Amino acid sequence: MKGERDTGQPRQLLLLLFHLHWLLPWTSALHPQDLFPYGEAWGDQFLREGDDETSALVKLKRPLRFYEAQFSSLYVGTNGIISTQDFPKEIQYVNDDFPTKFPAVAPFLSDLDTSNGRGKVSYREDDSVEILSQAAQYIRIGFPQTAANYTPTHAFLATWEEVGAYEKVTQNVLPSRLMNTFQVVLAFDEFDTYALFLYPTNGLQFFGTRPKESYDLQLELPARVGFSRGKDGYEKREGLYFSVTSTEQSVKNLSQISNLGIPGVWAFHIGSTFQLDNVEPANFRGNLPITQSLEHFLNNAAEYSVLESNYTEEKMDYVKVFYNNNGDGSEHSPRVQELVSNSHSKTEVLLDLHASSHSQVDHNKSHHDGMFSPLHSDLKFKLLYPAPSHWPLSPKTESDSLYHQNKEGTPEREALFLLSQGHTESSQQKEIQSPLPPDTNEEIPDLLIEASPLYPKNGTSQPYPEGGAMSSEMEVLADYSEGVVLPDYHFPENTPPLNHGRYVMGMEEDRNFKTDVFTHQAAIKETCEQKHRECSQHAFCTDYSTGFCCHCQSKYYGNGKHCLLEGAPHRVNGKVSGHLHVGHTPVSFSDVDLHAYIVGNDGRTYIAISHIPHPAAQALLPLTPIGGLFGWLFAFEKPGYENGFSITGATFSNHMDITFYPGEERVHITHIAEGLDSENYLSVKTNIEGQVPFIPENFTAHIAPYNEIYHYTDLAVTSTTSREYYLSFGEINQTFSYHLHQNITYQDCNHTSNPRIVPRTQQLNVDRVFALYDEEEKVLRYAMTNQIGPMEGDIDPLVINPCYDGSHACDITARCLVGTGLAYSCECTTGYQGDGRNCFDVNECTTGSHQCGHNSECINSPGSYRCECQSGYQFTEDKRTCILIAPPSNPCEEGSHDCAPVERAQCIYHGGNSYSCICLSGYVGNGHECTDVDECIEERCHPAAVCHNIPGSFSCHCQPGYYGDGFQCSPEPTQGPQTVCERWRKSLLEHYGGRSREDQYVPQCDEFGHFNPLQCHGNSNYCWCVDKDGREVEGTRSQPGITPACIPSIAPPTILPSPRPDVIPPSVGTFLLYAQGQKIGYLPLNGTRLQKETAKTLLSLHGSIVVGIDYDCQEKMVYWTDVAGRVISRASLELGNEPEIVISSGLMSPEGLAIDYFHRTMFWTDSGLDKIETAKLDGSERKVLFDTDLVNPRAITVDPIRGNLYWTDWNREGPKIETSSIDGTNRRILVNKDIGLPNGLTFDPFSKLICWADAGTKKLECAFSNGTGRHIIQNNLNYPFSIVSYANHFYHTDWRRDGVIAVNKDNGQFTDEYLPEQRSHLYGITAIYPYCPKGTK
Repeated sequence: MKGERDTGQPRQLLLLLFHLHWLLPWTSALHPQDLFPYGEAWGDQFLREGDDETSALVKLKRPLRFYEAQFSSLYVGTNGIISTQDFPKEIQYVNDDFPTKFPAVAPFLSDLDTSNGRGKVSYREDDSVEILSQAAQYIRIGFPQTAANYTPTHAFLATWEEVGAYEKVTQNVLPSRLMNTFQVVLAFDEFDTYALFLYPTNGLQFFGTRPKESYDLQLELPARVGFSRGKDGYEKREGLYFSVTSTEQSVKNLSQISNLGIPGVWAFHIGSTFQLDNVEPANFRGNLPITQSLEHFLNNAAEYSVLESNYTEEKMDYVKVFYNNNGDGSEHSPRVQELVSNSHSKTEVLLDLHASSHSQVDHNKSHHDGMFSPLHSDLKFKLLYPAPSHWPLSPKTESDSLYHQNKEGTPEREALFLLSQGHTESSQQKEIQSPLPPDTNEEIPDLLIEASPLYPKNGTSQPYPEGGAMSSEMEVLADYSEGVVLPDYHFPENTPPLNHGRYVMGMEEDRNFKTDVFTHQAAIKETCEQKHRECSQHAFCTDYSTGFCCHCQSKYYGNGKHCLLEGAPHRVNGKVSGHLHVGHTPVSFSDVDLHAYIVGNDGRTYIAISHIPHPAAQALLPLTPIGGLFGWLFAFEKPGYENGFSITGATFSNHMDITFYPGEERVHITHIAEGLDSENYLSVKTNIEGQVPFIPENFTAHIAPYNEIYHYTDLAVTSTTSREYYLSFGEINQTFSYHLHQNITYQDCNHTSNPRIVPRTQQLNVDRVFALYDEEEKVLRYAMTNQIGPMEGDIDPLVINPCYDGSHACDITARCLVGTGLAYSCECTTGYQGDGRNCFDVNECTTGSHQCGHNSECINSPGSYRCECQSGYQFTEDKRTCILIAPPSNPCEEGSHDCAPVERAQCIYHGGNSYSCICLSGYVGNGHECTDVDECIEERCHPAAVCHNIPGSFSCHCQPGYYGDGFQCSPEPTQGPQTVCERWRKSLLEHYGGRSREDQYVPQCDEFGHFNPLQCHGNSNYCWCVDKDGREVEGTRSQPGITPACIPSIAPPTILPSPRPDVIPPSVGTFLLYAQGQKIGYLPLNGTRLQKETAKTLLSLHGSIVVGIDYDCQEKMVYWTDVAGRVISRASLELGNEPEIVISSGLMSPEGLAIDYFHRTMFWTDSGLDKIETAKLDGSERKVLFDTDLVNPRAITVDPIRGNLYWTDWNREGPKIETSSIDGTNRRILVNKDIGLPNGLTFDPFSKLICWADAGTKKLECAFSNGTGRHIIQNNLNYPFSIVSYANHFYHTDWRRDGVIAVNKDNGQFTDEYLPEQRSHLYGITAIYPYCPKGTK
């Protein structure tokens, strides 16, 4: 370098160059991915498709200021506009100039149309840190004097994505493919409102629209961009408006220049508590004189040496605005202090290495300096970059002193290198100077270095080590905090381009890096695109340079992978095991239940642990840390402090070491949190090991309020404390203590560049501590109130806000918001409304605020709602929109099967593409080929008859002297005339040709020739009663499957048959058994009423998940399936009997179970193996009945008397109910239409009906055993799982109510319900009779 060295300004210039990457991105184009995030994943609402649509009123959480007024609600319109009032018809404003007659924020006001899928308009309010921080950066850049420290508290975003212009529908003219994308962000707090308009590259493809009333005149009006104050009542008001564009050229320039320095981004100050003369545009670097209008600036962009009328992104050289054509610096350069003071966090730097020429900058117009003024420099290079030390440098630069050294000898800043303007030159050929402040003209030789050519032309250097090509595994990142991004860089020949010309070069320190090789650093990372499902449904996923992180949405808290609603109650379910010495007595317990309930708005925590043996439960009374962990997890947070769940989420481990005094007994407690279950309950396993002091019976424990100090480090939290407790009985009071040390470890996301700021020390204040053991219920209980905040001394102990001590009056579903001193306010949590002191559930289904799509049903729940598809529909991936389930093709109906001709074989459809072929009666074969059977050889006719074989059948005729149908021939009577029955019978047989078919009626006569009282139509089971003259008795004709009880001279029975006379339903001794996870419950019946007060647990089965359950009435044994243990077990109902396993292998997910007491056989379904199996009741003679054409077999039931088996398959693509004989023969589909999720199935032995409860259609239906006579009993079930029939009632378990529901068979009414005290899902249910009925469940 030339000239003398000057070390007077090195640090100042180093800072200038080090922060130059702040300035350079501002001149980079705004790409579509650089818009503020939007879409369904971010909770956006969407405008209906159409030409002139308006959103529903959007009520803001905080009012925003527009001009001098405040507004609490907004509307979004199709036509590129937002208002604080509902819009008039578009014809009243869409083609008019400003001002509008109503308040308007218009990023692109024109006649837009989103019909027929031509784009989307989305919008939302957002108060997340990410969105507010991004908006704050733009605002601070644009208003450095007045908003240097501004941070909004709320933002409203609206995005028009690929929307089209209105076009008149014309035959043979295709719609235009020109689409526009733009965005507006309103960022505000209680004092000021700023608007950001964003127009990405190629986002504006059309610049105006034709008026509808003069569409054919080819007149196109340019879009209007700006603001109008308007006036209530839509009265015209001149003056209070701000126009940004008025011509087509000014609209074109919106995405090409900026008042912020980022082409396509525009900022405006549009509202304030202080009087605004009008909207104030950003004035970045003083680029616009006060007298110069922004509209003039847009219309005359070429005057500012930035754009030409035929601008394209490829031709744009963002660097030319900083350098003149000769590389000389302009005299109007920004000052060093101005550049350095506006720091920028983004480290991506974009280069345009394609530009070969520069437009001349007009330096004579001093009022155009600032944003577009050139930098003062003699550099002939285009840009300055921070350079990694391992990049290849020339020998000269490697020998130079490049850094200021600190005491350890490490560089204070990275080196700087230069990339040439369009070519590369050696350090011996190029001289370099730095840009200097106006008062400095001297060179800084040690701070600027030259860059060696990336690919020297001498052929000694290669682009990759060993001369190989770029690895296909390399991932090129668009934004990498430790790299430099080069857009459109030309790599050597045969090098494959990656990522559309943008490349990332790693900048890791490597002193031994070869100077003749340049290498890409492969960056392999997990991204949101791949891993976003790992985030909570109430979180958003954000990509960072080294990976992704999950962040809870507003109103939720947690670590992003697990998020819970702020202020809402929370629950914990868990298991507790232990091996203790109580004094010197060993006590063990395994997997006893733990349940906790936390009131979120004040930190109250209630813990219950059941079935711990008495000596241990009494001794554990002082050990409140068992439940205290949950107090810390969900403690009420003081401002600036975070409870445990906010940090750890739902997966962590907690280890406690406790030493009791004075006996020095030691115990170790471990909590393992395993995440949130489907109900958002935290699941925790707890283990307690060691020795605890013995506490005599009848002594109570008292724990005074206490404080604990928690210390926070990366991925761990620790706490150490000593605590006193008091034991009392009568007048006896004793004081003891223990020492506690605990640590909590968890996984946090370390990819974010802005890690969560948690105070390194926080204090947990615990009050209202309570411990009790209930001997009758066998439950150990703890209760406490918890707050997390600063250490004592940091707060005024005399001023305790009611939010902290729980004395507030907020509703349990409201958040208590701390005010000044003792002031506070209440705010209903999301999903509730009210004044905070009284909150009521918002029914999103009736208010229309739900997001359930077409063909779905909105079902309200406390604080929320869910969407469920209508029958015949299924969810798409968004879980909101339902699409029609295409019915599977039926080869039997379509004729695409390969069965024998229809006159010889029958095609039987099994669902899906499955079918089977069966030869018809009279033919034999495999169904695909069937041959006639000669029945005459089998001697089926009466000996006094003659047989005639015909294809598929035969006929029998009585010989002369005999009469009958050929199957029965009797000698013709020689005395007495024939009766009416006999004459009619003979006449019909002669008419039928001597033999009736199966579907033809022949009167049945008794031995005396009289009509039998029961007459049936062939073998069709259509039967009726007749009087003595053969006339049908009205009202007795039955459907197939029900035989009326016809008695001569007695009135016929009703259509529904009465119970058999030898079966008398008992009035006492009958009860229900139901499966509830790890126990079997007992629920007695008084007649058909539920005796809820005497319900109890029949059998506790820890570690099991009992699903199917049934009963053997002969040996009085109950049988059940266990999907956790993968076994089938049984137990006698006699007192003291223990369960025994009867099937212990070859099971995966045994669900439904049916007992055939008559044949001493059991049947079960296995949804894991897709099988139906059978075995004797002792487990012997096991065999598979069916293992094909099953997808999700669940319920199963049996008719022992008729020998029929029934089961359900809830395959969502083809749900069905099937039947067969109990030996597996004659399998066929019973029901496969208009069913959704047939969970429960039962056979009623009295009515002979097969009935099912469908959680898809919400119906309880019944049908005859052959599938006919289907009818609805109840069409408004919740979520049934299992069902059983008894007397005139059905009883089913319900997953919505977590209970047993009773339904009357005759009228379908709900008559009773039983909700167990311990609420969890109930599975199978069966009825226990004191006798064996003629059938079973």
